[in-house]
Amino acid sequence: MNRINECLQQFKSQGRKALVGYIVSGDPFLDATLPAMHKLVAEGVDIIELGIPFSDPMADGPVIQLAHERALANNVSLTDTLAVVTEFRKTNSYTPVILMGYANPVERMGYKAFASLAKNSGIDGILTVDLPPEEALGLNVELKSVGIENIFLLAPSTTIERANMIVNMAGGFLYYVSLNGVTGAGNLDIDSVAAKVTELRGLTDLPICVGFGIKDAESAAAVGNLADGVVIGSVLVKQAQLLAELGTDAVVEGMGGVVKPIRAALDALV
Repeated sequence: MNRINECLQQFKSQGRKALVGYIVSGDPFLDATLPAMHKLVAEGVDIIELGIPFSDPMADGPVIQLAHERALANNVSLTDTLAVVTEFRKTNSYTPVILMGYANPVERMGYKAFASLAKNSGIDGILTVDLPPEEALGLNVELKSVGIENIFLLAPSTTIERANMIVNMAGGFLYYVSLNGVTGAGNLDIDSVAAKVTELRGLTDLPICVGFGIKDAESAAAVGNLADGVVIGSVLVKQAQLLAELGTDAVVEGMGGVVKPIRAALDALV
């Protein structure tokens, strides 16, 4: 069974909430990525989302856009990112890893080649922000052939009809974007999130994880009451940015410090 499905099924049986942590590969420098992944897991992240550096991360706010710029300045590529996951798998065989990014690097590599390399590296899922379901069939076929889940975003503006199309193609979990905007923007409207999550649960048995706008223990707990998991990203990336001048150890410890109270808040919901 795919590690994503295994993880989320186990959490559901335990009545626990999953914590998904997003960082950008190669930010603020490539040699920080691997220890950061291990640190996130040690402090309570259950699923890692690893951002593929890209020059036009259109769904991301200023914090994550700058992280992509730093990673690209470090010449970090999709191939480098897969190599980091290969190293991660040498000592961690259980934590799901999802690649999150944009279609161009994957299409340039070729769907078949990408799926094969991702599988061999230990990738469990991919989320391509700008690849809508109407254009995802070719990638879906290659991913399914190697057992990698294709994860899709849904937004407050997603209609029932479109949500039905998405859930029929999606795997792993549904990623519900809690607000209309980019990463790191806006304030959570919990009532709106509750209504949309209820609507989506009527369409699918897939777990639902909610991201965008979750910045601390309070917001994580509020969303955790509604969803199967919460996603944090900008708050981790911002910490890396703030501590970059102090070096890898400071960056890694800083990220771990962000995770601790959020993990505790989610565990308190059990």
